[in-house]
Amino acid sequence: MSIRHYLQFKDLGADEYAYLLTRAAFIKARFKAFEKHQPFADPDRTLAMIFEKASTRTRVSFEAGMYQLGGSVVHLTTGDSQLGRAEPIEDSAKVISRMVDMVMIRTYEQSKLERFAAHSRVPVINGLTNEFHPCQILADLFTLVEHRPAASGNPLDALKGKVVAWVGDGNNMANTWLQAAELLDFTVHVSTPSGYEVDPKLAGISNPGCYKVFKDPKAACAGADLVTTDVWTSMGYEAENEVRRAAFAQWCVDEAMMAVAKPDALFMHCLPAHRGEEVSAEVIDGPQSVVWDEAENRMHAQKALMEYLLLGRLG
Repeated sequence: MSIRHYLQFKDLGADEYAYLLTRAAFIKARFKAFEKHQPFADPDRTLAMIFEKASTRTRVSFEAGMYQLGGSVVHLTTGDSQLGRAEPIEDSAKVISRMVDMVMIRTYEQSKLERFAAHSRVPVINGLTNEFHPCQILADLFTLVEHRPAASGNPLDALKGKVVAWVGDGNNMANTWLQAAELLDFTVHVSTPSGYEVDPKLAGISNPGCYKVFKDPKAACAGADLVTTDVWTSMGYEAENEVRRAAFAQWCVDEAMMAVAKPDALFMHCLPAHRGEEVSAEVIDGPQSVVWDEAENRMHAQKALMEYLLLGRLG
């Protein structure tokens, strides 16, 4: 199979996502039954994880997932490699990709990720950039399908026509939700403070019908199947923290917002969360919250993704 990279959500097609969501459910079921699933054991496959941004969930989910698949992991940061020094990223890509089978990068600029992938001999996965976070949205969609499956059993049917309310910053998560909505036929209700809007050109959206913009965050939540948010200040924007706290004061997902969503609406947050800022404690710790399943599902969804990028369709 030719090399496939996963740099943003739209790098894969709808049919591939149907496979990945189904495969993630299979892999998770094996995990919960304490059954080995090690397609990377023979021959041993190695994942290089490169972190320019700190991480908890990304590191644990990829590292544990790779070991569970029978592979091994090399962990790199800018502090313990030439990545933080003067070596061109193109040279690093050429060297690292000769020694491992796959690379996951969590960095700042999307352009840096793309430059690495352009010179890599192996698949490259976006673990997060300032512009996109496709692995998180893959896990979120898996969680939504898991909790609200379609009668047909087709995961895409479970997503078609759904309404996702995005409340907060027009950041990498919001950009990726828009890509997913356009590809998989659902709608995103976007509500951000003035000056923090989503840029559809940056997200690469050609169908404006896949999202609607609301000034009032509560109005965005009306009739939603899923309400989701993120921290007000993403990593790398800490200098703006106080300005953002003032601008985002009305964009806290609370019980009133959840009350206007559908009665069976779910709440998600990619974590870490700041209770009393972007979400109230009553919501994130309440009965509609599925954030802990969502966090665990990063591992299962990424296992399906890594398996697919290296071995193609199985089963």
